[in-house]
Amino acid sequence: MFNFHQYRLIEAPGWTLGWTWAEKEAIWNMMGAQTREQGDCSKLKGLLPHCCKRDPEVVDLLPGTPYSQQTANCCKGGVISSWGQDPQAAISSFQVTVGSTGTTKTTVRLPKKFTLKAPGPGYTCGSAKVVKPTRFPTNDGRRATQAMITWDVICTYSQFRAQETPTCCVSLSAFYSETIVPCPTCTCGCQKNGTRCGNCVECIGGNYTQGNLVVQHPNFDNLVQLSSFNYRPLPTYGTTNDSAMLWGQKFYNELPMQAGPSGNIQSELLFGKDLLTFSFENGWAFPHRALFNGDSCVKPQPDSYPYLPNAGNTKKGSWLMLVVLLSTGFLFIVLLFRHVVVGRFSS
Repeated sequence: MFNFHQYRLIEAPGWTLGWTWAEKEAIWNMMGAQTREQGDCSKLKGLLPHCCKRDPEVVDLLPGTPYSQQTANCCKGGVISSWGQDPQAAISSFQVTVGSTGTTKTTVRLPKKFTLKAPGPGYTCGSAKVVKPTRFPTNDGRRATQAMITWDVICTYSQFRAQETPTCCVSLSAFYSETIVPCPTCTCGCQKNGTRCGNCVECIGGNYTQGNLVVQHPNFDNLVQLSSFNYRPLPTYGTTNDSAMLWGQKFYNELPMQAGPSGNIQSELLFGKDLLTFSFENGWAFPHRALFNGDSCVKPQPDSYPYLPNAGNTKKGSWLMLVVLLSTGFLFIVLLFRHVVVGRFSS
């Protein structure tokens, strides 16, 4: 299994892969994974198969599994990194020994009705397609064996199929305004009484231990300093650099899990300020878009952004600082401007 999604990881409790056998196949043995149920094997005598179900569901083994039961890239509890964060950790594999199946290319029947939960809904899988047989080189690289038949299954993700309501929202504030713009009303769904709004933290009910944040901001070309987060630029076209992928450094991402509902991860991004492009107008200084773990976050309406007072000293400085606070299932972006405006404001 390869997770080619640039931003979306598969988090705990991990992936569940299912399919339906074409005939009366049975799984006799597995390494690196296991089926959820053995099924009804009462028609068989002697040594029983690992799974007799016609529609098995397979899950990854947990870390610490005995080495004799492991395969390469297995046993991570079903957690797979996004391709953009760590391509080598974006792979999961297992081996299956199948009985009552064909022994030639013409007699092997491809499984059908593939499903993928990662860990919930959202993925739609296509039919299995026969591709060029997989080659297995020896350790010294001087010889290779070949699979009899290889097929691929492609599963695509839809945020709208995964959940009816968003999983994250953006709150904005700035030092020059006392207003903290909250998430739009009922962003993550209202409670059942229809009057009291829900909260993203409450609605998600979980943490992201390896989550990432993708932010679009016109000033990433002038990024000077970043604290506590890993950073990867995502040029959108040509040499333009207005998007970036951010994720916590090792031992930082686990902090929300340890702290419970009050857990958070904070980072500061320090930008140089280009006087030719910088502006307080039309929300330019605020992030234009944010995605958390691949899902688009809901932002406040532009007309509700913190705004400058009617008058004040407009002495300009040279730095723009963006503070990003990732709380438990909640995205909070704070903009601070160092020495941009000096003096007391009046209405």
